[in-house]
Amino acid sequence: MPTVSYRGEEIECEEGAVLRDVLAEAGLSVYNGKMKQLNCRGAGSCGSCAVQVDGEVSEPSKKETLRLWFPPHHPSHDVRLACQTRVEGDVEVTKGDGLFGQHI
Repeated sequence: MPTVSYRGEEIECEEGAVLRDVLAEAGLSVYNGKMKQLNCRGAGSCGSCAVQVDGEVSEPSKKETLRLWFPPHHPSHDVRLACQTRVEGDVEVTKGDGLFGQHI
C-alpha cells in the first residue's frame, strides 16, 4: 500500500486513490483560508487544492493541465491538483502559501 506523507502525518491508502480524498479521510485539508469553504469539491475547476507532490502519481489530465495554465497558477509552478491526482506509490505532499497554495 502506498504511503502519503503530509504535514508530519503518514497515511496509507489504496493504489489509485485520489489524493484529495485520502487526505480528507485522514482529517487533513489541502485548502488554505477561505478556500476550505469555497472550493469546487473536487471538480478540478477552482485550483485551490494545488500541492507539490514528490513521488509516484498519475499523469495530469487535460482538465488539470488546462486549469494550471490560469492564474494564480502557471505550469512552471510545479504543482498538481490534489482532486485530480491519483496515488500510485509513496508520495510526499507539500502545500504552499497563498489562498490557492501557489507559493511553494
